[in-house]
Amino acid sequence: MTGRELDEEIRAELSALSGQMSAAVARHLVMAQRLLEDEPQRAYEHAMAARRKAGRIGVVREAAGVAAYMAGKYADALAELRAARRMTGSAEYLPMMADAERGLGRPRRALDLSHDPAVTGLNTAGRIEMLIVAAGARRDLGDHEAAAVSLQVPELRSNAHAEWVARLRYAYADALLAAGRDKEARRWFLRSADADIDGETDAAERAAEIGED
Repeated sequence: MTGRELDEEIRAELSALSGQMSAAVARHLVMAQRLLEDEPQRAYEHAMAARRKAGRIGVVREAAGVAAYMAGKYADALAELRAARRMTGSAEYLPMMADAERGLGRPRRALDLSHDPAVTGLNTAGRIEMLIVAAGARRDLGDHEAAAVSLQVPELRSNAHAEWVARLRYAYADALLAAGRDKEARRWFLRSADADIDGETDAAERAAEIGED
């Protein structure tokens, strides 16, 4: 592992550092990427080591924010992702920031972020993720019916082969279930399972738990 495993665009940002420093930061970022899913705490430690060495580089602050979020360190995640947004101007991580607000027990702040004008500029996956987070915030506030209504968007019936389709349908089914609309929830869990090609959700199991009439 040399650090050259990083995308060329990220390495270009690190070129502002001295050779040795750039290589050290790159190695930490590579390790953070590799450990993110299975060992988020160790990924966080590597990302923060990179941040201590190169805190003025946007991509490093982004990596630190994502790793903090995955490790459940929501206050750190917000601080890092806010800094990254100031540096890069990118709104890519707004859904993650909103979900971090939920993790800190602040659903109203999550809803405020969901109304940020920059959300409209996100790609489809990003906009759907923000819808899901905002619906979760409404459920945190006990408004399950409003959560379900907020997810009634045309993309529910999309035929796109994309992860966000299954996630959106799953969130909608979950909101319907919380609102006491079991029959509809079962139907949408099944539709989520149909779209979940990679088996990322337990939608089929959730539908089975509800059972048929």
